[in-house]
Amino acid sequence: MVILGIDPGFATVGFGVIRAEGSRCVFVRCGAVTTKAGQRLSYRLSQIYDDITELIATFRPDAVAIEELFFNTNITTGISVAQGRGVIILACEKSGVPLYEYTPLQIKQAVTGYGRADKKQMMEMVKRLLDLPKPARPDDASDALAAAICHARFAGSLLNRGDDSVCSTI
Repeated sequence: MVILGIDPGFATVGFGVIRAEGSRCVFVRCGAVTTKAGQRLSYRLSQIYDDITELIATFRPDAVAIEELFFNTNITTGISVAQGRGVIILACEKSGVPLYEYTPLQIKQAVTGYGRADKKQMMEMVKRLLDLPKPARPDDASDALAAAICHARFAGSLLNRGDDSVCSTI
């Protein structure tokens, strides 16, 4: 299964593509979609939409995993990120790719086993799990890879397979 992970943003949108092979995740590509400050809001959102649509067309993912928003201090930044996230969700929907959303806590738990892991721990575990020579850069790309790994783990879970044979009734 090919999974496109996305760390939503406005100035920088991280992306990471992995291939899930059983319990193993294989690195394919990562990077960032960037928009320039000072450009019209509508132009920047359109650029994010176009670039995400192109990533979907290029890598043909079976699923997209996106991080849910969490912000507690800068509401202005949160609104911009939410707008960027909205066009990312629209691009996925228009492309017909199933979209799965995960909280930061779920992603951290799936990648490190600890829901309160810090940025450095997350980057190190992503590097190890994908057998990368060094941590993925920019940080947003590493976060996107973490979202993809999270989905690979949840999608492969027996609980998500809908296979009644793994449950017994009494």
